[in-house]
Amino acid sequence: MKSIVLAATAMLIASTAPALAQDRWDWSGGRPGSGDFRLVGPGVRILFPELRQSIRGRAFVLRNFDHNHDRFITIPEARDANRAFAQIAGVRRDRFDWDSRDSGYVVVERGGRGGDWDRSAMRGYQFRQTARGAMMRLDEDVLFATDSDVLRPGAIDRLKPLAGYLRGNPGVRVAIDGYTDSRGTDAHNQDLSERRAASVRAAFDEMGVTRARFTVAGHGENDPVATNATPAGMRLNRRVEVTLLGRRASEF
Repeated sequence: MKSIVLAATAMLIASTAPALAQDRWDWSGGRPGSGDFRLVGPGVRILFPELRQSIRGRAFVLRNFDHNHDRFITIPEARDANRAFAQIAGVRRDRFDWDSRDSGYVVVERGGRGGDWDRSAMRGYQFRQTARGAMMRLDEDVLFATDSDVLRPGAIDRLKPLAGYLRGNPGVRVAIDGYTDSRGTDAHNQDLSERRAASVRAAFDEMGVTRARFTVAGHGENDPVATNATPAGMRLNRRVEVTLLGRRASEF
């Protein structure tokens, strides 16, 4: 009888509540060797047992619904987690296959400062050595629409491996620098470059990078990496650079 009531409750939640805006979730926590994920706060008691009583469930809650990253689960956060899990798992939450969410999962390696991170994904960023540290360059086409500071949907996926590295290595300091091409006024270009750098920083914050030390700056059309006389050159100049200060590019 209890299982029937729980199933009916899940169906009611899934069918009557408005769909959550996010349809892709971070399933990366709680795998073997990743440690425990402790939940505290008034919302814990109302979480579904499948979320509250398993490491994978607790990790799912912390990764996706601890909105201010304080590891304290409020009642609204718990309700969001329950609603999302009901939509994902259906009426038989007790039979949810967590392992099915590991498709494409890459085994991580131990970072030099105590964190776990995906070496293959980090290598894909093609870090370059600079005087300040290991730098990766993200072109405008990857991150933003023209003249916008709103991240494209795919930009978050592009940043996720780096966010994982930074979560696992909280002592690493990071510089985020935005640049534009030479079109527009100096004031417009400066403002746009600052807003774009801030948007990238905000994305890391949303992914739980709360302990890394960030400096964020916009440089407008200064320091071009190519000529602004051609469309191809201007495209290269519209970029955001992320530098891991004091790190060697060879580490990745």
